[in-house]
Amino acid sequence: MKRHATAHWSGALTDGTGKLDTQSGALSDHGYSFKARFEDESGKSSTNPEELLAASHAGCFAMQLSAFLADNDTPAENLDAKAIVTVEEVEGGFAVKSSALDLTGKVPGIDEAKFKELANKAKEECPLSKALGAIEVTLDAKLA
Repeated sequence: MKRHATAHWSGALTDGTGKLDTQSGALSDHGYSFKARFEDESGKSSTNPEELLAASHAGCFAMQLSAFLADNDTPAENLDAKAIVTVEEVEGGFAVKSSALDLTGKVPGIDEAKFKELANKAKEECPLSKALGAIEVTLDAKLA
């Protein structure tokens, strides 16, 4: 399986603009910019690569955990996962430093200890967590 996305950038770093397109069409000619990435703390001006990474990581993690919960005969009623990707200025530029997963799950028939065990296993084994092996990945998991 292969998936693709494309990026088009025009101009210099700080005053240029870009457009993103995804194979699925979820993003089509979607804008991004230096301001959106590094200056707009509200996150409302447009998307950026780290926001998209956070969405990907949260989605991948939730899917992986749903499989582990089903295998445990305790399928989730719902899982709400959030990933917070942190970018920091480092010598010579910027670096993605961490992805913090925050999870609340409604899972009938499971105790807190087993839920946290399976959530930690999903954090380690989801494909995006594996791809993010160069950064710190943390998890805060709780039952609703």
